[in-house]
Amino acid sequence: MPVAELQMLRCPTCGANNRVLRERVEEGLQPVCGRCKRPLPSAAAPLTVTDATFASEVEASPLPVLVDMWAPWCGPCRTIAPALDQLAAEMAGRVRIAKMNVDENPATSRRFDIRSIPALILFKDGREVDRILGARPKDEIARHLERLLA
Repeated sequence: MPVAELQMLRCPTCGANNRVLRERVEEGLQPVCGRCKRPLPSAAAPLTVTDATFASEVEASPLPVLVDMWAPWCGPCRTIAPALDQLAAEMAGRVRIAKMNVDENPATSRRFDIRSIPALILFKDGREVDRILGARPKDEIARHLERLLA
């Protein structure tokens, strides 16, 4: 019998990490937190992070996280957004994709010395392990993520 694929979802309400069967989410069932019983966000879509939520959503994540530092006025940022949406769905439960608007979150942007966008920062165990600068094809971003998981 094949082993069911689990994904980890963090509850935005209480912060608990929840193991969820990926096939149940793909069937359209809404997972709920095991601790507080509130609905969990889908891991198949990029998560929006802010200065206030960066530590809990990225640095404390049990999964590796790719943070897209972007701005709405940035053409290349809008160009790679569909690829990141696809990667979020394809790699749900293995890697978390997050988006941070640098104009609205200057503290984190300064902390990581963001000087040009788009900037993709890969985190594992709460630490930056790689950085991809500029718009890149989906395949190249996926290769970076696979190396991160190895």
